[in-house]
Amino acid sequence: MLFKRAALDRIAAGADDLAFRRWRRPTVKPGGTLHTAVGVLRVDAVDVVDPADLTDADARRAGYATRDDLLADVPGDADRDLYRVELHLEGADPRIALRETEPTAAELADITARLARLESRRGPWTREVLRLVADNPGTRAADLAERLGRQTPRFKADVRSLKALGLTESLEVGYRISPRGRHVLEQDKP
Repeated sequence: MLFKRAALDRIAAGADDLAFRRWRRPTVKPGGTLHTAVGVLRVDAVDVVDPADLTDADARRAGYATRDDLLADVPGDADRDLYRVELHLEGADPRIALRETEPTAAELADITARLARLESRRGPWTREVLRLVADNPGTRAADLAERLGRQTPRFKADVRSLKALGLTESLEVGYRISPRGRHVLEQDKP
């Protein structure tokens, strides 16, 4: 579930606590979390709603002036169900603190094992991606993917896997390697 930065800022400030999407089936579930640029969002409820039942008050809780403004801007195909998602900011993204910390020997061993599991299906790729990001901070994902001869969506998914381990950081455009990611790459040097 993607959000524009302005919507995330309103959620973080406590001004908005609803989002609406059109889906075949929900991509989030109650109790789940979303890691975003403003922190971790907790999903409190996910319900199918009839657009006719929406009010201007619902729209304001989602950052819109009116119900009509909301319905005109809801992402997704109009023939899909409309979902009302209640959410709130739960706290800071733990990956931020993680990526700044120097891993202990035990943590490095765990990261190495996790990277091996990520590579178990497709062969080695994690260090290649880490080195590419380290050498090209702020470069568009599509450009990085092209350098590896890969599809952009798959490349982005791989970088997200590395980000979950605290090894990379998303920028406004592209990525950069985190201090933790640098430690992982340094361990590979002879």
